[in-house]
Amino acid sequence: MTKEYFKELATFNAWANSIACGWIEQINDAQWKQEVVSSFNSIQETVLHIISSENAWLQRFQGKEKVDRLQVSFTGTKDDHIALWKNTSAALKSFVFVFDESRLNEAVNFKKQNGDPYSMPYYQLFAHVANHGTYHRGQLVTLLRQVGFTNVRSTDIVSFYRK
Repeated sequence: MTKEYFKELATFNAWANSIACGWIEQINDAQWKQEVVSSFNSIQETVLHIISSENAWLQRFQGKEKVDRLQVSFTGTKDDHIALWKNTSAALKSFVFVFDESRLNEAVNFKKQNGDPYSMPYYQLFAHVANHGTYHRGQLVTLLRQVGFTNVRSTDIVSFYRK
């Protein structure tokens, strides 16, 4: 694995998140908060989970031991969520772009959500963050359709490479 690969993943992640933000901008507040059946109970909760996860990993990458759990503390509006999502994705991308490639195999020590200590190399975690976002953006497509919004398009990595 090379830094160039992870730069592509970080760029892809920011690109796909931007598209998803565009979808969110088009739905109304009732759709945003409507109860749905999925991993999370609404589009809002799903989006906040994506943002919170990216933010937590970024904090860990930056050496912060106790990360802010936005899923517990963030109560902003839909527009606040969109702005935070775009900013978090951009910050994550910036981190990867300036990251020292010689550290890709270096371990990141962190605590899992249950408090247990764990360690994984940067390269695995960079891949995880991109994959995690892909997984939940896929859920968003289904959730958006459940609330009546169908103006979605592909955020697959192949679409990113084709652009």
